[in-house]
Amino acid sequence: YVLVCARVLPEVALCLSGLSFFIVAFACAVSALEQGDPNFLTIAQSMLQLCKMCLGMFSGESFDELENFPALLFVVVIFLIVTVVFILNLLVAQLTCAYQATYLDMAGYARLNRGKIITETMPSVSAARWESFVENLRLDDPMEFGEGDLGLPGGVQVLEPACANITTVDVIRRFGGSTSPAAEWPKEDVLGRDEEDKFERLEKIIGKAVKRMSKASRANGSAVGSSMGGSGSSCGSGSVGSNGNSD
Repeated sequence: YVLVCARVLPEVALCLSGLSFFIVAFACAVSALEQGDPNFLTIAQSMLQLCKMCLGMFSGESFDELENFPALLFVVVIFLIVTVVFILNLLVAQLTCAYQATYLDMAGYARLNRGKIITETMPSVSAARWESFVENLRLDDPMEFGEGDLGLPGGVQVLEPACANITTVDVIRRFGGSTSPAAEWPKEDVLGRDEEDKFERLEKIIGKAVKRMSKASRANGSAVGSSMGGSGSSCGSGSVGSNGNSD
């Protein structure tokens, strides 16, 4: 948030500079008018009163007195429209756009700031302390992709819960053969992967079809059971009626 504020503050300063420019311009224009309002006789007084208008500190009685000077009232209305309506809304739009643009890169700015702190601190670290720190990292030891599955060295392993990032497909691509750096990197089997993707799609389609067929069979079974129950009840009522007639 400190980085975001640092990126947004220049927009606020730009808006304040524009507002001060308009205050000075309108103060010079108001002081040059033929009007007898004692609050707008000089440029300094006009600037003070215009600042009060921007901050909402100008009293209502003073606004009523402006009705006696139509030219002054017209200039003041234009000033309020330009500053209060236009400049302040422009400031809101600038802050919103600047915050959105900065928020997307906030993590990058934080890393840059952290890197700057590290580079400034490194000259004060002794060589022995740096060597012990590197040895404690154990960068020469291979990392484990899984239990007993050794990987490549040169990194720091960070463990996380198994439920944090659930993956059903192994993201580690393995190739058989020598692990020598001088050996040629094996070519990617694009056709084989395409065929595997086709088989996976086919399995998904078959699985969906089987689920639909099972649901349909269950629905048909329940419908047949209900119809058999209805026919059994009708037969029972018919037999009772025939016995009564014979009696």
